[in-house]
Amino acid sequence: MKDQTLLNSVFGIAITKERNYGLDIIRSFAILFVVIGHGGYLIERERYQYIEWFIFDGVSIFFVLSGFLIGGILLRILSSNNFDLKTLGKFWARRWLRTLPNYFLVLWILLLLELIFNEKFNVWNKFEYFLFSQNLYTAHPAFFPEAWSLSIEEWFYLTAPLLILCFNKLFHFRITHSLLVAIILIIFFSMSIRFYRYEINLINDIEDWDLLLRKQVITRLDSLMFGMIGAYVFKNFKSIWYKYKVPFFVIGILLFATTKLSFFIENEVGIYQSVFSFTTVSIGTLFILPFLSSVKSGKGIVFKYLTFISLISYPMYLVNLSLVQYWVLKAINWTQMNAYLSILAKYGLYWILTILISYLITKYFEQPILRFRDKSIKSKEKFL
Repeated sequence: MKDQTLLNSVFGIAITKERNYGLDIIRSFAILFVVIGHGGYLIERERYQYIEWFIFDGVSIFFVLSGFLIGGILLRILSSNNFDLKTLGKFWARRWLRTLPNYFLVLWILLLLELIFNEKFNVWNKFEYFLFSQNLYTAHPAFFPEAWSLSIEEWFYLTAPLLILCFNKLFHFRITHSLLVAIILIIFFSMSIRFYRYEINLINDIEDWDLLLRKQVITRLDSLMFGMIGAYVFKNFKSIWYKYKVPFFVIGILLFATTKLSFFIENEVGIYQSVFSFTTVSIGTLFILPFLSSVKSGKGIVFKYLTFISLISYPMYLVNLSLVQYWVLKAINWTQMNAYLSILAKYGLYWILTILISYLITKYFEQPILRFRDKSIKSKEKFL
């Protein structure tokens, strides 16, 4: 654990002994895919298309990882025979103290910037961002585009435990059955909505696919449920989870490649991309979890920096596009530079500012709130 201590002393961000390095690898690669993808807006299309081959849907990976971690917490709560609204309240309080402060910090910064510099901006129609309803079943607005995935996460935190509680308390299902029925129902629901929208010809191009399928709550809740399946298998069939981790990992990579290739091979958005591509990526992520979750720790410079990126991944997601690209980089006059140099400068500054701002938010805003949370709402899952 020497490397963790060194990372702690160099960057000053607390690392608990419960952290799993393999899951940090997944988290860091997911956010790197997102930031590289958004960075494509700063690069000429001809150059970026070659980078595109090597990046995957980082947000979909985040969804499954989140479902796996939250599913693990819920399974521990369920097995304690103390599953009620009071326990759920504690679960929600810990989750919301982890996710909401950073989100609302960036949201308020963006709202204030719009109010100061955009006289046509109407702040009153942005109330839906405080309820995470801006993309519940409609296309996400242009303002703060990164927020689409946060809505899906927050509705998952709310609906999945409530469904399990409902089946258990009202219909008297056993806890395990309640969990499995909730998983199956949500997966079936989201896939059915995607299929229906494809069948009525709503999805005509990649933009429709992005706004009407990829970035809405009702069409993407199923992605997190595959993570919950992983948590269930990990808890109840741990020997299988680790025994076949290598073949599972290979299958997972092949599933990622299948979905990636489908978008390059087909010229139009078909039924696979519309209905099943999200499922394939989710299952692919699920299949790489056994191998990577077995990697408990690491050493060396790669370990240090991947752990660091993982620690600041949430703020990186929130600030890289709207704050850094739309507000900071666009405010700089790049016309004095050679076109090629301006691209390099913008892209370099994009990464520097994204990492720097994310580090400052993590160290001076997020970490104090998490320390307060861990003192006031006790839980064994402190690394979450």
